Amino acid sequence: MAFQKAVKGTALIGGGAIATVFGLSQFSQYRNKHGAFVHVQAAEAVTVPIKNHFPTREQQILALQTTSEFDVLVIGGGATGCGCALDAVTRGLKTALLERDDFSSGTSSRSTKLIHGGVRYLQKAIMKLDFEQYKMVKEALEERANLLEIAPHLSAPLPIMLPVYKWWQLPYYWLGIKLYDLVAGSQCLKSSYVLSKSRALELFPMLRKDKLVGAIVYYDGQHNDARMNLAIALTAARYGAATANYAEVLCLLKTTDPASGKERVCGVRCRDVLTGQEFDVKAKCVINATGPFTDSVRKMDDQEVPNICQPSAGVHIVMPGYYSPDNMGLLDPATSDGRVIFFLPWEKMTIAGTTDSPTDVTSHPIPTEEDINFILNEVRNYLSVDVEVRRGDVLAAWSGIRPLVTDPNSKDTQSISRNHVVTISDSGLVTIAGGKWTTYRAMAQDTIDAAVQAHDLKAGSSKTIGLQLQGAEDWSPTLYIRLVQDYGLESEVAQHLASTYGDKAFEVAKIAQVTGKRWPIVGKRLVSEFPYIEAEVVYGVKEYARTAVDMVSRRTRLAFLNVQAAEEALPRIVDIMGKELNWSEQKKKEELEAAKKFLYYEMGYKVKSDQLTDSSEISLAPSDIERYKKRFHMFDKDKKGFITILDVQRVLESISVQIAENTLHDILNEVDLNKNGQVELNEFLQLMSAIQKGHVSGSRLAVLMKTAEENLHQRVVIPVDRSGGGL
Repeated sequence: MAFQKAVKGTALIGGGAIATVFGLSQFSQYRNKHGAFVHVQAAEAVTVPIKNHFPTREQQILALQTTSEFDVLVIGGGATGCGCALDAVTRGLKTALLERDDFSSGTSSRSTKLIHGGVRYLQKAIMKLDFEQYKMVKEALEERANLLEIAPHLSAPLPIMLPVYKWWQLPYYWLGIKLYDLVAGSQCLKSSYVLSKSRALELFPMLRKDKLVGAIVYYDGQHNDARMNLAIALTAARYGAATANYAEVLCLLKTTDPASGKERVCGVRCRDVLTGQEFDVKAKCVINATGPFTDSVRKMDDQEVPNICQPSAGVHIVMPGYYSPDNMGLLDPATSDGRVIFFLPWEKMTIAGTTDSPTDVTSHPIPTEEDINFILNEVRNYLSVDVEVRRGDVLAAWSGIRPLVTDPNSKDTQSISRNHVVTISDSGLVTIAGGKWTTYRAMAQDTIDAAVQAHDLKAGSSKTIGLQLQGAEDWSPTLYIRLVQDYGLESEVAQHLASTYGDKAFEVAKIAQVTGKRWPIVGKRLVSEFPYIEAEVVYGVKEYARTAVDMVSRRTRLAFLNVQAAEEALPRIVDIMGKELNWSEQKKKEELEAAKKFLYYEMGYKVKSDQLTDSSEISLAPSDIERYKKRFHMFDKDKKGFITILDVQRVLESISVQIAENTLHDILNEVDLNKNGQVELNEFLQLMSAIQKGHVSGSRLAVLMKTAEENLHQRVVIPVDRSGGGL
């Protein structure tokens, strides 16, 4: 108690005046707005009827082709684009949305998974007396509260710890975090608090103890970003918006205004990517909400227009869940190069990121080894020396491109604000650029407000504050219990379905296959260590999934959690989707290859193979080399210099163990660098060397051979399940 009083007393001396100006002056305003977050009021305000089910993709394409003219046509199916569609359609406007890939296939699925106001932006606002930054934080905190309200199944508050290693930093950081609470006002999730060193280590035992003074804990929101984006799109579809993924805009259509003689945008020429069919979609207003691709659409309107977006790449990595507590995140406020790193529990794994560096715009951003190692090094600085942070524990890695608004006076992307801007071209093209995930709804509201005014559309004010998203209406924290009791699902699977689909989880449970076991009764898993089940693939097709990549990365989040698990699930996912979508054998093969390519380049699988290559250095002690050679020759009885599936089967049969041939093939293929169907002695030694250095973990071949050696004369079960080993 004395510890906290001393800290608070010091902080209040230096910060009372600032807290009053920036925080308390806003409290009454926030309290007045708090009543708006009642979803019943929002639902009553919307006069547009909502359908029980969303239309099929084929019905949506038909609506796009046969509607003579829409009021609003949105280009872009990310969070902002889908938010614009939902805002427009709930105002009674005839609305369409086109996305050339899948909903949330770009930046919106590759975030830090936080719903936050931005602690670092508030710091900049105070240090630089920047009122625009302050307004952005204030708006984001309003939107944070709304998002947690309208999709409680997909989002939740998360405590985040800020460890302090210098005494003078404690009052400094405490003041900043308290200002963050004060700006949130009545919408503060939970009040921040100070922890002593012992209490901090109790809550976050992995934390580095040396010189730790104490810690401060504050609250922000966390969500499943791709599923949140999809929920917005599906809600818009249920309200009547004609939304279509895999519908690429080829060019803008223009007509001459008879009154002014000027050219005006009146629609788009688009192509159904899945069928190749091209058609026109007419609209009174076209909105460009394409994130990093903002300028490419603007140049469809005017080739001479200057760029307004400056793309920035942010890399994240996923590590096993044991790297962080189940319900406590970590914030590193000042990394070695001045960036901010989050270390957060998510879907029972741990996310670490992000980086921030200039990049080119691409549809397929790739995480680099340099960025991955930067994050790992920063993580090592904050974790106990007892925790070995291994490169091989990286289970997935991805890069997302932030669509930051260019400031001509800025020297680098880290100092650019995420404020959004709405612009309207001479021909009437409305563009929404910049912003951040958390403020997608406010961005959409501002965009539709501008569109209504510029194009004289007949519509009222925005109705989306408090408007519940797909799955939220009848969700409750105990909904999963009914799934267990009514359908016989595993508790872990039921919790996953409830937190992913909300009250629509029952629709997934109804189509879940019987397992044939005593328990669980239904729900066949795609991979053993994750709660995703085969029925989700069938339901995902109804949710407009059209490729294996859609399913493995955005309907489920397997690719973002463990790329090896995702690769193992792919054949079954392709089989189920092939049946639902009538794919030919050739189409199934193409989908499988495309998904593997996605995992290899965009989700970090390539950096795994780069850790173990033909040129990998073997740095083993002579005694270790002899020990591993002996183990290898136990399988290579004929002294061929390599082992095959037959060699492994022979040893396993001698100890009465049977493993399916296709499983053995997969196990050897993980180590077979030159892909010749056999593992040479040099490849095996490279593997063991990489394991010792921490570059590779969880190799099933290494575990299998070690276990077989130890139990050659005993009948034991040899584990061949993936141990969660990483990239």
